[in-house]
Amino acid sequence: MVLLLMLPKTAAAQGWFSDTVLGAQIEGGIMASSARSSKNTSFGQLIPGRSNQPTLDQLALTWIKPVDPIGGGYGLGVNLRFLYGSDARSYVITGISDRILTGRYQVMPVYANVALHMPWLTKGGLDGQVGVFAAPMGVEALDPSVRAFYTLAYTTEYSTPFEHVGGMFQWHLNTHFDLQFGMDTGNQTSFGRGDNNHEPAGYVGLSGSNLAGGPLSFTYLFRVGPEDAIRAIGPRANSAQRFWNDLNATWKFSDRWSVSAELNQVHDQGLRADTWSGVVWAALNVSPVLTFNARTELYRDNTGQFVTQYLGNTSYAQTLLGHPADTLSAPATTYGDLSLNAIWRPLVGHHVKLFQIRPEIRFDRSLNGTRPFGDFRNGSRVMVGGDMTLGF
Repeated sequence: MVLLLMLPKTAAAQGWFSDTVLGAQIEGGIMASSARSSKNTSFGQLIPGRSNQPTLDQLALTWIKPVDPIGGGYGLGVNLRFLYGSDARSYVITGISDRILTGRYQVMPVYANVALHMPWLTKGGLDGQVGVFAAPMGVEALDPSVRAFYTLAYTTEYSTPFEHVGGMFQWHLNTHFDLQFGMDTGNQTSFGRGDNNHEPAGYVGLSGSNLAGGPLSFTYLFRVGPEDAIRAIGPRANSAQRFWNDLNATWKFSDRWSVSAELNQVHDQGLRADTWSGVVWAALNVSPVLTFNARTELYRDNTGQFVTQYLGNTSYAQTLLGHPADTLSAPATTYGDLSLNAIWRPLVGHHVKLFQIRPEIRFDRSLNGTRPFGDFRNGSRVMVGGDMTLGF
């Protein structure tokens, strides 16, 4: 960061900053549920966090300095994005954002990192991000402009990490394949009082693009490290490993039609718990401004310890740290869900980079006879609603 502070003193540095990008984006929505609960929560749904209530999901401000050469084949850039809204309650980073605001709408850094390029080992070299970064595992992202649905799959919410403090690197082996690896303080934890145990976690994996003549891409990531809190399970939290496996792939049949799939498996030694799941997305672009999407999922929570409803505004953060929190969990359940939506993105102009409306209908059902929805009265539910996003 010293280098960044010194750069503006030279004319070259002023040119280096000339391609910075500033942006703002706001998203709000509502999902009504047939399975009403006493606190207007929607079991198994972190986004949106409440049912039958309009929500400001996120107001995000972004500043990006793309990676530019700084000499000797090396490159340097900066990525900053801060978010205010309901989504920050679930994407919280303990020790960084968990005590700034504690109401329904909170604030957090989506990413705040230095981006690096190093001309090492291969022609493509090595790229990396060091600082706060969004977890690389999974298909669905926090940014509503790059994911298909307003609601998230169970797999995304409960079996992939959200945010990290550490470093993540991509070694470009050739024009098709990248080796990915990194190390961090844990899922949504940091240092000091924000650390729930005393050990790090890390990734290794492989991604491929433009395969089979162009239409196929994939990413496989393996993650391992202690994720449970010492306050929750005692000193063995430092050695009890959580193993994550995630494979996803996309086949683009044409400019109009594509299918993506994700297979995920998690085993937690500390909780003695397992999940496994499969998700499939299909997208059809019927015009430059209109897309229809479908998503179907099978998700197994083998002990009922993963799929949890966080009732309080700070319950998610308190659970990460092992503190008592107001939560609800269902018995071991196999969840099936089907979501259908449309994305309408008309060209507005007048400095509006994105105007997006996504109406959605979602069907959830317990496939093994449990009743996880509507304060444990219902074995199924229907959700109807959608969101709107405006970007500048």
